[in-house]
Amino acid sequence: MFHFEEELKKLPAKPGVYIMHDAQDTIIYVGKAVSLRNRVRSYFRESTAKNPKIEKMVSRIARFEYIVTDSELEALVLENNLIKEHNPKYNTMLKDDKTYPYIKVTVGEPFPRILFSRQMKKDKSRYFGPFTSAAAVKDTIELLNRLFYLRTCNRVLPRDTGLERPCLNYHIGQCLAPCQGYLTQEEYRKNVDRALAFLNGSYSMILDDLQAKMQAAAENLNFEEAIRYRDLFNSVRAVSQKQKITDSDGEDKDIIALDKDGGEAVVQVFFVRGGKLIGREHFYMTRVEDSDKPQILLDFVKQFYAGTPFVPRELILQKEIEEIPVLEEWLSERRGGRVHIRVPKKGQKEKLVELAEKNARMVLEKDRERIRREEARTVGAVRELAALLDLPVLDRMEAFDISNISGFENVGSMVVYEKGKPKRSDYRKFRIKTVSGPDDYACMREVLLRRFRHGLDRTGKQDSFTKFPDLLLMDGGKGQVNVALQVLEELRLSIPVCGMVKDDMHRTRGLYYNNTELAIDKGSEGFKLITRVQDEAHRFAIEYHRSLRSKDQVKSVLDEIPGVGPARRKALMRSFPSVGEIREATAEQISSMAGIPLAVAQEIYDFFRQKEQSGREEADSNPGREVAPGEIM
Repeated sequence: MFHFEEELKKLPAKPGVYIMHDAQDTIIYVGKAVSLRNRVRSYFRESTAKNPKIEKMVSRIARFEYIVTDSELEALVLENNLIKEHNPKYNTMLKDDKTYPYIKVTVGEPFPRILFSRQMKKDKSRYFGPFTSAAAVKDTIELLNRLFYLRTCNRVLPRDTGLERPCLNYHIGQCLAPCQGYLTQEEYRKNVDRALAFLNGSYSMILDDLQAKMQAAAENLNFEEAIRYRDLFNSVRAVSQKQKITDSDGEDKDIIALDKDGGEAVVQVFFVRGGKLIGREHFYMTRVEDSDKPQILLDFVKQFYAGTPFVPRELILQKEIEEIPVLEEWLSERRGGRVHIRVPKKGQKEKLVELAEKNARMVLEKDRERIRREEARTVGAVRELAALLDLPVLDRMEAFDISNISGFENVGSMVVYEKGKPKRSDYRKFRIKTVSGPDDYACMREVLLRRFRHGLDRTGKQDSFTKFPDLLLMDGGKGQVNVALQVLEELRLSIPVCGMVKDDMHRTRGLYYNNTELAIDKGSEGFKLITRVQDEAHRFAIEYHRSLRSKDQVKSVLDEIPGVGPARRKALMRSFPSVGEIREATAEQISSMAGIPLAVAQEIYDFFRQKEQSGREEADSNPGREVAPGEIM
């Protein structure tokens, strides 16, 4: 029994993090404090004013625990980590979990490459960004490679110079083949330096150069070359015009503002890098019913900058927030340089904040109807099902399906929906171990036993198996439901089970529940949700079965070839899209594309010719048996 009065007396007057638990021992709130004694006690004083959200949270606290830290900064970091890990019900949460793309130039290599990266690491490379659009980053990288003829391969140069043939990019004029030693490291580096200048915003020299080349090609009547330079010129000019100057100081800063409507808030961020507005992004904050704008901004700053690898020199905020000194210290430590948090009252920065707030308001207004539709097809559909089945709680649903072809490679699938949305991180696949032949009931029994026994064996741990569903959905009628009920009774579990009954056209027509088939309106959101769940369980099982089948077929064919082991089989399948492509290739093509000795490539080529010959001979001796095009006997 947890004694509040005694435990409150034990609280130290030190910085740290406090963790609130409910009666089911679920973490419902995580907070930090300069003084744990003062902060935690304030929740339980009647004289302390509390908003409705905190009042409700306090009423559910069954016990609390705390972790003492050496400083408020350490408490801030720990608080962020615990909130991200446990997703407590009463903490305001950043809804989006995004990683932003960077352009990475591997200047530490003798022959550098330009790469797409989601992380900014402490290596010898140079990073540009972060950017808000992955597509724009990929387009820019493609443009740079076209402009400056940079390599895109993974060969280690100069070590691998001349070991393999030049790739397709060389033959189509998009690479100068440093892998063959056709240009020196110094010559190649000049092109890399021009690419770096481009990324730093030096467009005029490149535009002048492209225009001169375009005119020279046209004068020489080389119109194809002129068109190529014209397209490159237009691409560079388009990139240069997208860079809008927003501040003359050339600093990196984020401008942050929000708008709020009931339980939803949208935070708008303008990303300014080197004095240029490179993009903007909006983020949804949930559980904000009783939170004011400064509190939401504070929660956003802590959660967003705990997860992004880049911290700008300055944050420009819409409202004054608490904890600015400790936040600046924490952000400065993450950045490796001084970070300032400011709230402008006038001037250009204040206008940018106003613009960000207007954008946040527009997003809320635009998305209000979309959010209502989304809630109707998810949470609203779940409510319909709960009412139809007379269930007091319906949050998590699990659906199961079996897939096989005449008993070959029996597999099972488990898909999970929470609040009407698929939770793909909790999906699971089962390769049937105890059943041979097409026995769907026996397969389903094995899958369910394994799923729930695993959950029972891992009591106290957190994974997709330990959290049991509020409803089991079986891809079938009475038979599948009875199998599930028998398993649950055997394991002494009480979980409602519902069958998704199909008509003669294999379409969902109703639900089988408590020995009764329930009719359901086919135009309702509940029916549409059931159909989506059923289709998803079927798709997931079929995809798994198909992957196993294709792996077995590839393995059975290639493993028959002398000299082809696991490593060479992997090289072949990495270099050719299918076995059919390998069969059609010459020995020289197999050798060069898969990087294997010519003698082994000849063995592979001869193997497929022998297969074709034996197939023709069998067809001649058995006229009723036709060999399908592309079939390997």
